[in-house]
Amino acid sequence: MRAGRLIAIVLLMQNNGKMTSKALAEKLEVSERTIIRDMESLSEAGVPVYAERGQHGGWVLSEGYRTNLTGMHTEELVSVLVASHSALLGDLGIEGQYDAAVQKLLAASPAEVSKGAALARQKIHIDGAGWHQMQELMPLLSVAQEAVWEERLLRLRYQREDGEAERIIRPLGLVAKRSVWYLVGEIEGEMRTYRISRLLGAEVLAERFERPSDFDLAAYWEQSVGEFKQRLPQYPAVVNVLESVLTRLSKERYVKIIESQPSGQEGWLTAAVEFQGLESACEIILSYGSRIVAIEPAELRSRVMEEARAINIHYGLQ
Repeated sequence: MRAGRLIAIVLLMQNNGKMTSKALAEKLEVSERTIIRDMESLSEAGVPVYAERGQHGGWVLSEGYRTNLTGMHTEELVSVLVASHSALLGDLGIEGQYDAAVQKLLAASPAEVSKGAALARQKIHIDGAGWHQMQELMPLLSVAQEAVWEERLLRLRYQREDGEAERIIRPLGLVAKRSVWYLVGEIEGEMRTYRISRLLGAEVLAERFERPSDFDLAAYWEQSVGEFKQRLPQYPAVVNVLESVLTRLSKERYVKIIESQPSGQEGWLTAAVEFQGLESACEIILSYGSRIVAIEPAELRSRVMEEARAINIHYGLQ
């Protein structure tokens, strides 16, 4: 266990540069005192690690301490990073193993390759939680991707309630929500999100822009989704739900989990939930089959039961 942690420390520092004891401790789920002891062990084993003091200090590996993985190209490594489906990995319980594998690939790759792959992770974020299942036509996705990749200004044309509008944005990243793609961009200091399939036109301009060094695409998307849910109409309900699907339920577009506690039945939780409305609540609950049971309010429970009876009749079960 400890040997694996020492290797993880070296890989994290190779990939991220200077790291504090606190950051390493949080990442590896140990105490800062344990990290300090591990650093002493690494130093004694000949690993060139040293501490930088001061307000912006931390642990650092000597420059040039890196192993190379020959034959690995940037595009190949990017395909590994982007192809992962975080929801499926989480369902299988191997999300941590995937992250460890990525760290090893980045650490073993040449500096220019790992740098390109790390940049790709900042420019493409895959959100696997379900909103809708649909296939969309996205002829302008490649144009948006080019602008994001090349860090060039992008002229967009899109439909608004009062007619067509045109904007020039700084495209910072793409987000995939299942089969739906979104473009995240910045206009005069404000962040905007555009659904790719709804764009009427897109043109990559010659002018380049400087990507904000502190912008985190995944963090922005999570914040944006949270704010979206806060603006939705609220329909409070109580459900019994299998513990294994609670996380998936919380990521549904029209669902907010208020609190949950053991229901008294092994493997089940009782959760206070907010849906968008009665119809939406009924549709979502039915989509989970026997893994969710509506408890309150009575109208929701009755609606779900009516739909369940109708399904049985259609299949000749009643």
